[in-house]
Amino acid sequence: MEREFMECDVVIVGAGPSGLGAAIRLKQLCAEAGTELSVVVLEKGAEVGAHILSGAVMEPRALTELIPDWKDKGAPLNTPATEDRFVYLTAKRAWSLPTPPQMNNHGNYIVSLANVCRWLGEQATELGVEIYPGFAAAEVLYREDGSVRGVATGDMGVGKDGEKTAGYQPGMELHAKVTLFAEGCRGSLTEGLFERFGLRENCDPQTYGIGLKELWEVEPSKHKAGTIVHTVGWPLDGETYGGSFLYHLEDNQVAIGFVVGLDYKNPFLSPFEEFQRFKQHPSVRPLLEGGRRIAYGARALNEGGFQAIPELVFPGGAIIGCGAGFLNVPKIKGSHTALKSGMLAAEAAFAALGAGADQAVVLSDYPARLKESWIWDELYRARNIRPAFHLGLFAGIAYSAVDTFLLRGRAPWTLHHHRDNESLRPAAHSIPIAYPKPDGVVSFDRLSSVFLSNTNHEENQPAHLTLKDSAVPVAHNLALYDAPEQRYCPAGVYEIVRDEGGGNPRLQINAQNCVHCKTCDIKDPLQNIHWVVPEGGGGPVYPNM
Repeated sequence: MEREFMECDVVIVGAGPSGLGAAIRLKQLCAEAGTELSVVVLEKGAEVGAHILSGAVMEPRALTELIPDWKDKGAPLNTPATEDRFVYLTAKRAWSLPTPPQMNNHGNYIVSLANVCRWLGEQATELGVEIYPGFAAAEVLYREDGSVRGVATGDMGVGKDGEKTAGYQPGMELHAKVTLFAEGCRGSLTEGLFERFGLRENCDPQTYGIGLKELWEVEPSKHKAGTIVHTVGWPLDGETYGGSFLYHLEDNQVAIGFVVGLDYKNPFLSPFEEFQRFKQHPSVRPLLEGGRRIAYGARALNEGGFQAIPELVFPGGAIIGCGAGFLNVPKIKGSHTALKSGMLAAEAAFAALGAGADQAVVLSDYPARLKESWIWDELYRARNIRPAFHLGLFAGIAYSAVDTFLLRGRAPWTLHHHRDNESLRPAAHSIPIAYPKPDGVVSFDRLSSVFLSNTNHEENQPAHLTLKDSAVPVAHNLALYDAPEQRYCPAGVYEIVRDEGGGNPRLQINAQNCVHCKTCDIKDPLQNIHWVVPEGGGGPVYPNM
């Protein structure tokens, strides 16, 4: 069976803030000019918003630029930020610190970014954008001259053995003059584009964090809508970057989460267990007691900032949003910059297509527009904060204060990053961490957590998590680092199993548990794990996350 194909002007991979922002802006420009462009958005989640997970406190600047009357149109920005707190934790105490100016959230909103994307999807559809949820872009298509021609969705109905089942349907090709990749952090197609076009040759390696989040319904007497709390310190040690957030939304709901920099050094560290331990802190547990955990999820986030931004364009398309790494780390915000980047790419694409561009469009105007926008200045000023924490927590805080208040983000130097997968110390030189067992009240195990993420994959399909070399997990990772994949995965995907007598260790991959966080693709010491999209619609379905 041959693949069918669809011709369109612009195809966008991913229905997150950047992808939907680009689609909406394209249609707005068409309406202003009295012209028409066909715009198609592919989304691998079962619905728009299904795979979207963020804290999230949203700065509405870009949204206001895109849709000035968003309030009248019912955008789900329902909880204005009213109070900011920044806290340093020890094992038993909580010490209030001055709130850094980047964390001043006056004028911002506590939101479910998944619901914001659902609303943006509705706005895009009303403008004539075609959105196809449940269709995962699995392959980049190229023309004979090497330019990007579009993408193809994955085949459906292929069994575990790679053979076609009775329900087999070939993927569809989408051919476009411009293809925008809005896959989010560590997108699988985006990573391939980086390599093919050498887009990361002149920038720092990207560095990442793993963010874990739960949504709780707490007792009304403990809920203070609009309250924002960030913490640093315990339970992490002084050499590990990370911290927590507690955001009080509407309806007695609290978003609680924990972020760990994936440049951590101790192979025995488990970000999931650190999160569960954090909730036992005397300043946190009382908030959750008597409440109900209603959702769980995890997602990697870019932390490289300004110096890790790659080349963004190539013949036939561009990279937008978190795939390019526009997160502002000191603000802990990236949705506003992602949305704005999509808008700028749309403007560049509209200008290029309006000028009668041929088959191989190069959006050279997109980087120029970025450098003239507020994104560039914002990320430039924040560029040295995250790498300063390579020196440790207290040195990082001290440098951040100097950089922010004295240098105003305009230091005559730029600090740099290293690769997260190269940061682990051997297990023999590290101290094991004894994590407490979950109590089932405020702390839980991985499998019950994954259940709350509504994760599901068609069982009879090829594994979307594969090994480049099947010997590496035992011969290298287990031997040197005590198999850190058992701990850095927040969903219990990776297990070392042994025979009854304890011999013959081997790695078992429980791919059906995968919440698509991408941590394994990032942290594996030899980059031996290969993550590709599973059959369309598979993965988590996040409600209100």
